Amino acid sequence: MPADVVAARAAPRAGAAMTALRSHLQGAVGVLLAAALAAVLISPVNAAGQGASPAVAALGRGINILGYDGIWEGYQDAPFRHENLSAIRKAGFSHVRINFFGFRHMDSGNILDNAVLRRLDAVIEQVFASKLIPILDEHDTDLCQRDVPECTVKLKAFWRQVAARYAGKYPALLFEILNEPGGNMTSAEWNGLLADCLAIIRETNPKRNVVVAILNTEELPIDQLALPAGDRNLIVTFHYYLPLQFTHQGAPWSATFSKIGPLSWGSAEDEARAAADLDKVRFWSEKEKRPIYLGEFGVYERAPAESRAKYLSFMTRSAETFGWAWAYWQFDHDFAAFDSVRQRWKGDILRAIIPPVR
Repeated sequence: MPADVVAARAAPRAGAAMTALRSHLQGAVGVLLAAALAAVLISPVNAAGQGASPAVAALGRGINILGYDGIWEGYQDAPFRHENLSAIRKAGFSHVRINFFGFRHMDSGNILDNAVLRRLDAVIEQVFASKLIPILDEHDTDLCQRDVPECTVKLKAFWRQVAARYAGKYPALLFEILNEPGGNMTSAEWNGLLADCLAIIRETNPKRNVVVAILNTEELPIDQLALPAGDRNLIVTFHYYLPLQFTHQGAPWSATFSKIGPLSWGSAEDEARAAADLDKVRFWSEKEKRPIYLGEFGVYERAPAESRAKYLSFMTRSAETFGWAWAYWQFDHDFAAFDSVRQRWKGDILRAIIPPVR
């Protein structure tokens, strides 16, 4: 993804004045959900089909949340409301991907702010109480794509603290080691950092499901990903926004994409190109017997509505046909599926990704 797009999506956004998430909820529902998922996970990973697994089946349909919300800083005007989790569940989603920028809450010694961690605890409990599965995604893409040595130090420090904090707690919570590794980071560097962070996590969370990304380039270099053969509690993730000229057309933060559009999508040729990319991931998944998670996809709101719906429907139905879990980018802010001001779903987007039951 172009650097200006990555930087813009990593930047904080101001929210409308709305109530903040409550600080505590009872975790009883979360415990029951965790126990149910844990029982599913003892089944062996499917050795055929599409590399599907019980863990991915449990995740099902998801949506990205809280990346640009004031909840982490304790703002009272955070746009995300607690009741939005219930709306997410009622709409037909099974999980949420919590986009957490941990690095910005570290001190000079890379120690995480305990007040922010308590807010994270509360969010996780609220997600479980809403009968959803949470993925905790360390989302500091910008720094990690720019400065690999600094990222290495901070990412290891992050997972030492977070893995220890949740050891033996919230068994259905998934960890995602890093959002969109890439940029100045090579596959070899990512494989080394991934192995180090996974070893840190496994010291205290030997069986927790962990989401691991392929290097984030348009080539989808999934065959360069190196994983420990004996660790079967791993879910491989990738993001898909191709072609960028279509999915990011009209984006005002980009000097390139702000001048593009309107562009359509949905021809047989368009679908064939996307299908070829997805097949590359599917073939690897079947060969390696690893489950797949399409952790982000979306189309910016300036795209023609009909083409946007075709693209989103193609991505979600393809993923489901292959037995993959998926998460739409994102709940609110730009690419939004939900209107936070009117407190209602954007019907054309929701219908495209979760078709009404007939």
